[in-house]
Amino acid sequence: MREVAEIIRLHGATYLARFAERILPSHRRALRDLEACRTPALGGHVHQCDHCGRQVYAYHSCRNRHCPKCHRDQTDRWLTAQRARLLPCAYYLLTFTLPDQLRPLARSHQKTVYGLLMKSAAAALLTLARDPRYVGGRLGCLAVLHTWTRALVYHPHVHLLVTAGGLSADGTAWVAAKSRNYLVPVHALSQIFRAKICAALNRAGLLDQVPPGVWSLPWVVHCPHAGRGQKVLDYLGRYIFRVALANSSLERIQDDQVTFRYRDNRTQRLRRVTLSGVEFLQRFLQHVLPRGCMKVRYYGIWSPTCRRQLDHARTLLTVPPPPPTEPASILQPPAPDAADPPPMRCPQCRTGILIRVGVLAPQRMRAP
Repeated sequence: MREVAEIIRLHGATYLARFAERILPSHRRALRDLEACRTPALGGHVHQCDHCGRQVYAYHSCRNRHCPKCHRDQTDRWLTAQRARLLPCAYYLLTFTLPDQLRPLARSHQKTVYGLLMKSAAAALLTLARDPRYVGGRLGCLAVLHTWTRALVYHPHVHLLVTAGGLSADGTAWVAAKSRNYLVPVHALSQIFRAKICAALNRAGLLDQVPPGVWSLPWVVHCPHAGRGQKVLDYLGRYIFRVALANSSLERIQDDQVTFRYRDNRTQRLRRVTLSGVEFLQRFLQHVLPRGCMKVRYYGIWSPTCRRQLDHARTLLTVPPPPPTEPASILQPPAPDAADPPPMRCPQCRTGILIRVGVLAPQRMRAP
């Protein structure tokens, strides 16, 4: 399979030489980690089949949060935890997009602007939702930062998975959204969002770098229904621990050209983009977040400081199940021990079990 790591090996040195000191430390680290991922550079283990004797080499992962080959287990664990967090209610998916005029500022002050983008979006929504005309309660919000389109174009925005209701101010009742058709009016929400971004940039000392005309433009906020939240979680989970490009999307790496495909949001048709190797790396790396920049945050009753409120909301929403008529041990077999991973089968004979027989030290050489 074609991989981003292959593009880095072919064109990484040219990219580093061309941009030299302009490259951010997070970009250098991503290039180094992704190139070394699951290679002898990081070491690993040797496994041997107990049936046919074949030896299999397994190299360590880089664990970089932008690597398309890592974090499958971590993504599954994250999704399991979020599904358990979901309340039994309806949901909305809100998307707050940063205008074009603010994107140069976001690119040059990533950690600051990304943080205030997420905080301002959540604060604007929670403020409007407290109005009894719309909800009159405290929502639960999961915020996930994205910086890309499907074509990897720079497009900073934040997705919020939000409960269609909230906990009342006195904490005694669950208050559903007043309208079945919308959570809050998006036009008013976009204006509050714009005002909070302006105030946040002013506090950060960055307001003088913003074109003044941006404050008179309409800002884009979307707020469609999200069912019970499960499908949105699955969508967000795919990009929690990587950039929005899977290795399977790469179609061709030939000469100096890289071609990848994506599905257009509007037409749902497959489209293809062909770039030079250096241009591809430049487009890919602009979505690598600086160290310490959080991609996922929780607000409202989903905030880590509001665990009691979340538990109380779940109690208010949940109908207690009827008592079982038979012992639980008869109705359900005991669950297997989830801590024990399944044994690895030999890829050659498909019969034997792979047993670890050695350790590979990190090195810079060809794979055995």
